[in-house]
Amino acid sequence: MNQYPQLKLENQLCFPLYACAKEITRRYVPLLEPYNLTYTHYIVMMVLWEKGELTVTDLGKALSLDSGTLTPVLKKLEANGYVKRRRSSDDERSVLASPTDKGWDLQEKLSSVPQEIGSCVKLTPEEARLLYGLLYKVIDGFENS
Repeated sequence: MNQYPQLKLENQLCFPLYACAKEITRRYVPLLEPYNLTYTHYIVMMVLWEKGELTVTDLGKALSLDSGTLTPVLKKLEANGYVKRRRSSDDERSVLASPTDKGWDLQEKLSSVPQEIGSCVKLTPEEARLLYGLLYKVIDGFENS
């Protein structure tokens, strides 16, 4: 038997975070699949809708994604016609990404997704705000350590 209580699954913060993230991400599948999007594609589009155009480096920072993960995501979004990439005229090493017209049109089509996902999560608005704050506190702790 396990003689180390710190190794019991029920004592791990990581497990409910993992299980919750996995389940929430699974709930996005039927909402995004008709548009040939994954959850990662969706969050990239959300940042681009907010910022308009970003360097791939800044996009990666905003999403905590490295270029090895982000580059294939952007290629797929570009192949689907949602994003365009171009070299910066100021710095040839820098690649800029921005939504295409089709990408901007996608924003309206997906505007109900947050509400639909919210209806799956059985939290009051106050609980959701508290959880959001606590999760970002954890994230900030990692970034500052």
